[in-house]
Amino acid sequence: MKDWTGELRLDLEERLGKTVANNVYFQGALKVMRPVYHDDSGQVCYYILNPGGGYLDGDRYHLHIALEEQARVTLTTQSATKVYKTPQSYAYQETEIFLKAGSYLEYIPDPLIAYQHARYKQKNVIHMDKGATFLYSDIITPGWSPNGERFSYDKVQLINEIYMDDELISFDHIKLNPATQNIEALGFMEGFSHLGSMMVISEQMSPDLLDRLYHALNSKTNAYDIGLSLLPVKGFTLRVLANSTQTIERLFTECHRMISEEWFQKRPSFLRKY
Repeated sequence: MKDWTGELRLDLEERLGKTVANNVYFQGALKVMRPVYHDDSGQVCYYILNPGGGYLDGDRYHLHIALEEQARVTLTTQSATKVYKTPQSYAYQETEIFLKAGSYLEYIPDPLIAYQHARYKQKNVIHMDKGATFLYSDIITPGWSPNGERFSYDKVQLINEIYMDDELISFDHIKLNPATQNIEALGFMEGFSHLGSMMVISEQMSPDLLDRLYHALNSKTNAYDIGLSLLPVKGFTLRVLANSTQTIERLFTECHRMISEEWFQKRPSFLRKY
């Protein structure tokens, strides 16, 4: 297993209108549940499990996900990713994703919870063919601390590199470093405690849909703040600042619903485990 704490590989293809795995491999502190089909669309759902219950000092995880043409997959986690104190070396997760033309991947993990003195780095590298569709979200949540501080973790770093036909089309880098920065200040979290990001890339994306998403999500409230931006290719990013995981999940669910109904004429399945 080299120096990986856990490894997971999923290779999926479409067979007679149904997405199935042609290769499933996992070892160490990563596992995957049996496939779930929530409806008759043929789209498959896999839940990723971490039997260890959380990420510890020096843990390293590697995931490899590959979809052949027309494969349709929902990938999520069984529970939140919990990162505990890392006094010697940060916890690290690297995910490589390969999407052939006509494939569709929804990668919707549960929130990342960083506890006191946690250090965590995550890198997602996505290689897409033109005509593939990719929907991804993540939520950064501060964990409980003995003194009640909202930002007791040391550092969380999330990197997303997306390539289309081998050309870099998006590089998204979030780095929150409460150990050396005033995260509460303007330009950082601006008084909020939770940060959510969603990224969607599809040939079906249009400026009109972005406008409708903005009006559907941007109600006048002090409970959250959002930002929507078009990408250089057909796609967008959504950023949400809020004070609860549930607020961000509700906004992401509405965005996901609108996309699924317009592009695939179906409602997304409920994935949460509570």
